[in-house]
Amino acid sequence: MRTEPRTLLAWLCNRDNLSYSQFEQRFRKAGTRLFGSSCPTCGETQFRRWTGGKVHLPNAEARQVLEAMWPGYTAAQLFGPPPEPDPQAPAFDLEERVRMTAEESLEGVGTTASASISDNTIDELRDQVVTAAQRYHLLPPTQAYEGIDRLRLSIERQRDRTQVPVQQQELMILNGQVAALLSVAAFDMGYFPSARSLARAAGVFSETTRCTPLQAYADGTLAYIAYHTGNASEAVAKATRALSYGGLGDVAHARLQAIKARAHAHVGDVVAARRAIQRSTDGAQDRYDDLHDGVGGEFAFTAERLAMSTSTTALLIGDAVQAEADARRALELLDARPSEAQSAHVRASASADLALARLLSDDVDGAAAALAPVWTVPAEHRQTGIVVRTARIGRYLTRPEYHGAQLPATLREQIEDFNRVSPPHRIGPHVSLAIEA
Repeated sequence: MRTEPRTLLAWLCNRDNLSYSQFEQRFRKAGTRLFGSSCPTCGETQFRRWTGGKVHLPNAEARQVLEAMWPGYTAAQLFGPPPEPDPQAPAFDLEERVRMTAEESLEGVGTTASASISDNTIDELRDQVVTAAQRYHLLPPTQAYEGIDRLRLSIERQRDRTQVPVQQQELMILNGQVAALLSVAAFDMGYFPSARSLARAAGVFSETTRCTPLQAYADGTLAYIAYHTGNASEAVAKATRALSYGGLGDVAHARLQAIKARAHAHVGDVVAARRAIQRSTDGAQDRYDDLHDGVGGEFAFTAERLAMSTSTTALLIGDAVQAEADARRALELLDARPSEAQSAHVRASASADLALARLLSDDVDGAAAALAPVWTVPAEHRQTGIVVRTARIGRYLTRPEYHGAQLPATLREQIEDFNRVSPPHRIGPHVSLAIEA
């Protein structure tokens, strides 16, 4: 009779139906990815001790491997007690096991190929990229990054298994799309150099495959990374170049014009910023592309996101009236969407913009009311865009006219507490820059 698991690690092995040999294969695979040929090993006796609760914590390398096998859990948690019974757990466990079985089946099928792979394999990977892009707004950036990086490795393994040019082409496009998503996640965590490198990688894949929508998306990402790192002139150049590519849809043009407007605002060119804002909201011309419209999700640029971005640009050029109007519009458009399609990032960012617009009109009470939705954002979802917006409000509240006033002081403290536990401050470099797209 099977005994009840004594540790979370044993519980997870039971949940995933892992025998020792299966556990050892996964352990070795994760260890090789982390440490190469010098990775740690796990014998069967050691495995029995770990799952039997007879050791406290293994060495540092083994802990890192275990944490890579089960992202979201620390080694201390894995060797701690199993979770309490949860009536919702069976459905969750089944979903996870189905997902893992599907991934392992796809992996197993791929190993039977020599010079080519099944088109079904590529179709499955393409579906997984679409799912990752469309679910991105629902996940913390750390969790999104882990899942997308696993997908990247799957795509690269399939590229090694085919010599068929058309399959290589399709897999390189998928490689570029996941690199672009990884760049967004790295940016959201505050890792700007890595975000830049990943966006450039996406650009290389797009150049190789002549995929201009992906090339435009990568250059747009490089543009907003540039003005975040104090290179506003470079941001203008990148956005301008991105708009020169052919084959872009209306969504791509709106995104790039919004980024270009922000870049112009950062260099103080108010006329050019307003002109780009106008172009970003021009009527649709029935243009479509396979990335921004076909894949969509994080590659799309929804109407509420455009309104949020326009509000931020208006703040940079000192137009508080326009900023408040666009922030309100962003929130109204977001509320009209189904709950599962609503982005916490857009809501918090637009709310912060609304608060700053009201501060510019010396409405501190209105600013405090506007910030109410921001405080509800869970710590793991407080990505770069939200952090830099609230930090800017905090700096504004240090102006001499607010010294000694209770509400401004309270808001400053709330902002400091809010940002202190955000991913950009907790796991990334300290973020103290302009304001994000």
